[in-house]
Amino acid sequence: MKKLLCLLLTLLLTGCGGEPVSYPDQAPSSGTVAYVPLDDRPVNSDRAVYLAQSLGFEILLPDQGLYHTSLDGQERNPSGTAYGDRGALWQWVAEQDAAGCDLFILSLDQLLSGGLVSSRSMTGSDPILLSDGTALSEEEAVKRFLLPLCADSANQVYLLDTVMRLAPTVGYDGFDLAGYEALRSYGMAERPTLSNNALTICNIVDTYPLSAQSGTVPIPDGLTEGAVEDYLQARERKLRLISSVLDATEDQENIHFLIGVDDSAPSASIQTNELSFLRQAVEGRGAVLSGADEIGMLALCRMYEDVIFQGRLPAVRVRYFGGSEERASSDYDHQPLTEIVDAHLDYLGLTKVSDDSADFELLVLTAPADTSRSGSYCSELIRALRENEKSGLPTALMDAAKNAYGTSFQSKLVKEANLGSLLGYAGFYDLANATGITLANAVARWLCLSLGGSRSAAQEEAFVRTLADSLIKDICYKNDAKIAITQYVKGELGGDPDNFAKTGTSLDAVLPQLNSCLDEACADLILNLNHSNLITSLSPYETAGLSGIGIGAVTLPWQRVFELRMELTVGPFVTPHRKFLFFYT
Repeated sequence: MKKLLCLLLTLLLTGCGGEPVSYPDQAPSSGTVAYVPLDDRPVNSDRAVYLAQSLGFEILLPDQGLYHTSLDGQERNPSGTAYGDRGALWQWVAEQDAAGCDLFILSLDQLLSGGLVSSRSMTGSDPILLSDGTALSEEEAVKRFLLPLCADSANQVYLLDTVMRLAPTVGYDGFDLAGYEALRSYGMAERPTLSNNALTICNIVDTYPLSAQSGTVPIPDGLTEGAVEDYLQARERKLRLISSVLDATEDQENIHFLIGVDDSAPSASIQTNELSFLRQAVEGRGAVLSGADEIGMLALCRMYEDVIFQGRLPAVRVRYFGGSEERASSDYDHQPLTEIVDAHLDYLGLTKVSDDSADFELLVLTAPADTSRSGSYCSELIRALRENEKSGLPTALMDAAKNAYGTSFQSKLVKEANLGSLLGYAGFYDLANATGITLANAVARWLCLSLGGSRSAAQEEAFVRTLADSLIKDICYKNDAKIAITQYVKGELGGDPDNFAKTGTSLDAVLPQLNSCLDEACADLILNLNHSNLITSLSPYETAGLSGIGIGAVTLPWQRVFELRMELTVGPFVTPHRKFLFFYT
């Protein structure tokens, strides 16, 4: 009987797809966005491009070489640095403004420090060089380029920044893992807490070396006083720069701030006073949210709300499965899961409800509070997902369990869920990152569908790419192909998987094996997607079948295994697939 069922299922799954569904070649444009990303990792570049295109925006980015980060030993950028070309980027922004662009999403980390990684290492004013040889301080660049941009009330400018994480980047500027761990330990020590009028930059900087108990924070073994001094100077520089931009743009309603909290800790730390200061400073002008790599996507979603969307924002019901939502999900989150989710909902202006009045639902898997019930938690979530699909309730899914279920949940999800129907999904990064990625994509998609009107096939394909990108990386790459390629680089090539240049390992020697590992790991998920239905209308509730989804060229853009860049193919949309058991045919 089991063999017969498998045969029947195989025949159904490999059968002919539905008839093609037509879309207009073009649809009304949402406008043109000039975007300077945090850096060139796919989560900050490719993913933001997909999301923008799915919303009908034309999105413009500078040449990648202008915002690329090079790790130690890797080839430098055309400017000769390991970080972004800040002068060229400021000039690029001015060129877009002169050309008539009026929507801007700009990373201050990139424009003032050359990227996220470099912002953790710069210790003082570092001249910004323009193409004519002019050298500007960071404050002078803000005055020359940013303030005129912001002074034009026709421009809507979304400024992104981050709170410096507890330690610099391993493999950049000479830092190794031991140094990272020592500085993280130093940064995690609790400092004296400031509040109200005492929350000034000078006072915050004065507390940097101090212990909340008494005296100074001990310097861990293996860490020099010079390294600690550089670390504290980098923190001060970063805090003073964002404060100066906040002051310079005060009372300008067309300027919006989103500040992400980079890797943190569940307890009070050197970040605590910085966070209090910045939350106070941006009140009414933006938000400070846990997470960093996804803030470009969040800003795009918020921009679409502010500039394009007309109507009522969605009411969202959040359901947690696993029982651990009241605590931080990892050592890198400074808030409990529920607080992080609620803060993101607040930033996006959404109403949270607990009943059936929800317009869409966010399902969140946490680590199991009771390990004996692990299987039940997974089954209950997938049951809820299927029930929502049956009732026509759009759903987003976030895996915040940090692999606490091994691969059992993801395997069950691929076997039993219609993955193409999700509004959003994330599970690779820490909880804060996963929250921003999931909600940015889900809310943006809901808003786009809610507006109705015509959408082009290119828009729909872009949304499928951002969903497929998350599913492939967060399920197949993280749990399978990444592990396999790490072992291959270390075992077969004798290389360092965290920086190929460190061991002279050629990227070209890695990519064929990466393709093979990824194809094998993704086979079931790709099959699922190509027999899934995509939500294409909310009222009336309508779907279209997916087809032709596949993985093209792949690479590892930072010459390490952590980041994966893929070309994703999307075939024509077809009439909805029919359901057989858990699957669509």
